Amino acid sequence: MTDATVPPAPTPPRARSPWPARRKAIGEFWFTFRQNRGAVIGLVVFALLILIAVFAPLIAPFGFDQIFYDHFRTPPAWQEGGVPQFLLGTDGIGRDVLSRLIYGARYSLLIGVVVVVLSLLGGVLLGLVAGYFGGKTDIVIMRVMDVILSFPSILLALVLVAILGPSLMNAMIAVAVVLQPHFARLARAAVRVEKSRDYVTSAQVAGASHLRQMFVTILPNIFAPLIVQATLSFSTAVLEAAALGFLGVGAQPPTPEWGAMLAADREFILTDWWLATFPGLAILITVFAVNLVGDGLRDALDPRLKRS
Repeated sequence: MTDATVPPAPTPPRARSPWPARRKAIGEFWFTFRQNRGAVIGLVVFALLILIAVFAPLIAPFGFDQIFYDHFRTPPAWQEGGVPQFLLGTDGIGRDVLSRLIYGARYSLLIGVVVVVLSLLGGVLLGLVAGYFGGKTDIVIMRVMDVILSFPSILLALVLVAILGPSLMNAMIAVAVVLQPHFARLARAAVRVEKSRDYVTSAQVAGASHLRQMFVTILPNIFAPLIVQATLSFSTAVLEAAALGFLGVGAQPPTPEWGAMLAADREFILTDWWLATFPGLAILITVFAVNLVGDGLRDALDPRLKRS
């Protein structure tokens, strides 16, 4: 009598890699995003601004604080020996405007990133707590946010900077506080919608803690509107910081921040047009490009717009 042959154990199915699904999602996102030509142009311009900020020491013809004592308020494209020396002219104390604009891109982009990160972290945390727990916690947090929104943003930022002291860092903190309610209200609304979903109920039945439900279960599913809001808040942060710099309570001289550049030479604005025109154009182009990217992100990430 021969022993029966034991069949080999079945090979367990291999887990599918999540990368193909992610690659497909990225491809769909890019396909929708590039349909908006304005968004693509804004993305290209913003990428160029990032490159200019990163390689500022290599691109700028002079140092941002280098003074030419023989060239006070020299007009743009001024030539010496047939060769242009200052393409965008010099400011009131003889510094090259083009070099200061190039270095100023670093500060303006840094302001946008720092402000968005601070306001995003604080606002999302408050919105998660308010939307998840509800009740009195929700009422208290949202009333505080309403109080902040009831003040004009620039006025509230001025008050905060006056309390903290005029500096670039304090200006960024003040602008972050002003923008925080927008993230808090958006996160709260999204959490209240997601909290009633079946996957959240399943997590509750499985015994997940409140922190796990908030930060692991719900938070990843509300990122899309927050990303759009963060992009649009970036341009607002640049504008607010430039306004504070122009008023003299933001970046302090000789920092080449675009708003501070406008403030430093505001007495010559009516006579020497380039002192206000070029920093103003830099702010305008940056804000316009970021807003175009934000519109493209909104179209690509919003399912309702995607279906339409």
